[in-house]
Amino acid sequence: MAGLSLSQIRKTYGKVEVIKGVDLEIEHGEFVVFVGPSGCGKSTLLRMIAGLEDITDGELRIGDRVVNGVQPRDRRVAMVFQSYALYPHMTVYDNVGFGLRINRTPKAERDAKIREAARILQMEHLLERKPAQLSGGQRQRVAIGRAIVRQPEVFLFDEPLSNLDAALRMDMRMEISKLHQDLGATMIYVTHDQVEAMTLADKIVVLNGGIVQQVGSPLDLYHRPANLFVAGFIGSPKMNLATVTVEASDATSVRVSGPTMAAQTLPLDGQPPSVGSTLTLGVRPHELKPLPEGAFTGKVSLVEHLGNETIVNLTLSDGQGLIVALDGDTPCSLGQTLSVGFAPTKAHLFDAQGLRLNP
Repeated sequence: MAGLSLSQIRKTYGKVEVIKGVDLEIEHGEFVVFVGPSGCGKSTLLRMIAGLEDITDGELRIGDRVVNGVQPRDRRVAMVFQSYALYPHMTVYDNVGFGLRINRTPKAERDAKIREAARILQMEHLLERKPAQLSGGQRQRVAIGRAIVRQPEVFLFDEPLSNLDAALRMDMRMEISKLHQDLGATMIYVTHDQVEAMTLADKIVVLNGGIVQQVGSPLDLYHRPANLFVAGFIGSPKMNLATVTVEASDATSVRVSGPTMAAQTLPLDGQPPSVGSTLTLGVRPHELKPLPEGAFTGKVSLVEHLGNETIVNLTLSDGQGLIVALDGDTPCSLGQTLSVGFAPTKAHLFDAQGLRLNP
């Protein structure tokens, strides 16, 4: 197994630059997830690592080798696609071992690798079946088994669970996580689903417009988003964002208020913003709690009972919405007036450029 190093990686199609100077270090054995909205460049970046897309500029290392000009088959990577791409006329056994047979791997060695992959993925009982006799989750396990037998240095996953239903996605997430623990392999996984990113990753790379917005552990990104994009993208339900004005500030704190928010004093890290300047305040729905005189007051416009929690939409006096996640047993009804507040240390402040201000 090996780590990867991406240095100023760029990709252009004609005059359009889609990957804009990505620098990234991936350690041996890490599970790294590329996440971002559709069109952000995450799949293109993965395909560049695989060798399926040429690198316009920059340097890509896998282990101690520069692989910019190395053919995909010689990069010691294995890729699992969104489409299972199984041969319908072949058994599971033959599908898993197809690449080995093409490479003329001796029969005994091929058999041993196929059966070991089947054991790891708990699909020994499926080896004689054909793809039409398998469920979606079983087909995806076959596709992963085909990658395992190659014994690659790096596993690449391109949205492998997007074709599965919700229950199967959860099961396969657990299987992929267990596979990572069992193999100790370096894995890079692309998804637009932040739940997959948060539950699978050792490290998340958030991309937008071909630019890396932030790199960190799932909890780092959740608790300390570097900018407004990451704040709005990571977390479900999404973070509430409100425009506020600075009333007073010093080196350690700032007092802000808004058209629909009572004045609040929040911790600050860095250069104090000037009085009268406009900032963006972010508060996650789970950090808002009912209070007699909270920061926000609005009317309940939607209630979603999810069992363990209740998601409430408040409409504030200016018509803006606010999402609040309450305990599942919290009584709440449409049209009710509700006041909610938050702990100052749980709020997030962003400057006019969208960059984080508080610790």
